[in-house]
Amino acid sequence: MLRPPSKPSLYTFVFFLLCLSQLLFSASFNMIIPELPQHLRSMGGEDYIGLIIGLFTLTAGLSRPFSGKLTDTIGRMPVQIIGTLVCVFASLLYPFATTIFGFLLLRFFHGFSTGFKPTATSAYLADIVPLERRGEAMGILGVSMNLGASISPPIGSYLATTFSMDTMFLVSSFVGLLSAIILLGMKETLDNKLKFEWQILKIKKDEIVDKSAIPPAISVFFIYMSLGAVITVCPDQSEFLGLSNKGLFFTSFTFFSVLSRLFVGKTSDKYGRVVVLKFSMLLLAISLTLFLLVDNGLMLLVMTGLLGFAIGIASPAVFAWTIDRCADENRGKALATIYIALEVSIGIGAVGSAWLYNNNPANFGVTFLMLGLVALLGFIYISLFTRFQKTTS
Repeated sequence: MLRPPSKPSLYTFVFFLLCLSQLLFSASFNMIIPELPQHLRSMGGEDYIGLIIGLFTLTAGLSRPFSGKLTDTIGRMPVQIIGTLVCVFASLLYPFATTIFGFLLLRFFHGFSTGFKPTATSAYLADIVPLERRGEAMGILGVSMNLGASISPPIGSYLATTFSMDTMFLVSSFVGLLSAIILLGMKETLDNKLKFEWQILKIKKDEIVDKSAIPPAISVFFIYMSLGAVITVCPDQSEFLGLSNKGLFFTSFTFFSVLSRLFVGKTSDKYGRVVVLKFSMLLLAISLTLFLLVDNGLMLLVMTGLLGFAIGIASPAVFAWTIDRCADENRGKALATIYIALEVSIGIGAVGSAWLYNNNPANFGVTFLMLGLVALLGFIYISLFTRFQKTTS
């Protein structure tokens, strides 16, 4: 009796190293996030809290066309290492940024890290995993990113409250350095890579956006606005509701995001990317609306967990969909297009939620309700896209 053919190998040593590097990279910059609003307040910058995430994502978005082009020309590995080292040096410099302007300028610089590493890491992953297991692989890479984001914020808050903010920044820098060291032993996957020349950084209009990635990018825009709001508003909401460790809400968010990726990550490989996206957007709209009911710390943890679960379903599906649609030689550009939409969405969510919240606890519910409406628009968009595809096929 013949045995069915085994699935192509996914869990290789290189795959493990890539995920570990991504976990540490995520831990490095997420570790400091819950304490940054209070840190900025201590300088008298409470009116600029929305810019903590807004500036970070602005730089990340602006750098995406460059990181995408470099990923497709000089290689995946150099771009990953550059992005990780930015994290290392940015965290080292925070103790010296003692003015509002200096702090915000450093947040702007720090954003280059996420503008570079995730783009190249996703392209590298697509190079080394079997075609039919992309959704599963993207889900696991997302688990790595989310584990770093889940574990590190409470650690960062503990370091800041028990020792000092400077200690937290130094540990953040060291974790980023470990992420970079892991990458040094990995081989380049891009064939026919070019030697770096400054003219490569000249971006033409047709090199900014990959047209095949536009539908997934629009979906990403509707999905990730809520993440910008959670990062911006929930530290204050945690304190208001009596949660002394402001990293716990983010741990709940990322834990359930990891959970959904583990159990649902491969679903889009079986049932299709768009079907999974429709479900996740509907769940996202419902979870954001339920924030109206939050009146204690436990409920906040439950709702941020539900929100994380919804985003965790969407993320691997939308990234796999992007890679499915693009030409192999344009993977970097296509992924950069997605990340541009992601950064713009998070940035708008951060600044918009800070404006709606306006440092007034009475506005917590309405802030998330508005974002629920945005998610509902995303569900309508992806439903109409599906219907249009059926009528034109």
